[in-house]
Amino acid sequence: MKSIYRVAMTSFAFGLLCLLAAVDTASADAAGDEAAIIQMIHDTCKAYLHADVAKMTELLTEDFTLTDASGVITTRADDIEIAKKGTLKYDIFENYDMKVRLYGDSAVVTGKTRVKGKVGENPFAAEFQFTDTIVRRDGRWLFAASHISRLES
Repeated sequence: MKSIYRVAMTSFAFGLLCLLAAVDTASADAAGDEAAIIQMIHDTCKAYLHADVAKMTELLTEDFTLTDASGVITTRADDIEIAKKGTLKYDIFENYDMKVRLYGDSAVVTGKTRVKGKVGENPFAAEFQFTDTIVRRDGRWLFAASHISRLES
């Protein structure tokens, strides 16, 4: 009887160790995904800041949409065209206070964006609350959609 008890306890302990190892691996994977998403978001901010069309093309899905604070929807093609024209110049384009929620190969990121720059000769500065939808395609995280709401100063 002791040997059956010992075998059962050994099997239980082994199963528990395997479960803990799987949870630890999943936590490490989630932390790695969160870090990769945050880095991708920072890279995208830099792409907009410097009107880097190649980087924008790389980091936005082909069907990317942004719904702005006025309800106007723009696409990746619109954003790239604006960057190419050079009429919109950013001095600051940064995201902060970000929180990532993972859902397999997609994520929702909330946070704040601070922008400052000029449209032609007209200066602007604003702060927004954002919600981004991020998807993993071919092992890379990409922007699929974004929505912003202007914060009062």
